Amino acid sequence: MGARLDYGVVSGTFSLDGETFDVDNNVWIVGDDSECVLIDAPHDVDAILHLIGRRTLTAIVLTHAHDDHCRIAPELRERTGAPIWLNPEDRPLWELTHPDATWDEDLVDGTEIAVAGTTLRAIHTPGHAPGATCLLAEELGCVFTGDTLFHGGPGATGRSYSDVDVIRASIAERLFTLPPETVVHTGHGQDTTIGAERDRT
Repeated sequence: MGARLDYGVVSGTFSLDGETFDVDNNVWIVGDDSECVLIDAPHDVDAILHLIGRRTLTAIVLTHAHDDHCRIAPELRERTGAPIWLNPEDRPLWELTHPDATWDEDLVDGTEIAVAGTTLRAIHTPGHAPGATCLLAEELGCVFTGDTLFHGGPGATGRSYSDVDVIRASIAERLFTLPPETVVHTGHGQDTTIGAERDRT
């Protein structure tokens, strides 16, 4: 039995530049009945541990370091022993939320993380955040885009450490070159496909 995808939604807040908003975050888990990898660590440790169940968590992989994607990562690491992976270019954002903690492994472009017979490959896609990183699961026919690409277009770029021209270039050069049928699993909201979003541009 190969890797499968499990999914949940957890609710909390996002804060940056002196403003706070209520948000619902998607939680993605790639694995099988014995081990799994978590993509992003928002809001609620117990809810995420419930989704993981009895499986061994082998990695906490962060698409970027906005607080609604990394807030509970250190606590989850403490409770599971799983290392935190983050692109080091997101250090300024990470330190806003976790000034006294750090991550364990650098998630740079091309990094491969194996789990349950499949592989997640890191694609650096700056723009929403300097270290924003998507995770391609080629065998599963999907890409996890965090807040880089949504159903309806690019992620937000109106706050500190973001850049609209950079995110558009990242999407065009790093994501729209993927097969059009590739399913896009986002950090918030519903799925889409590479082809559907490419056709919108």
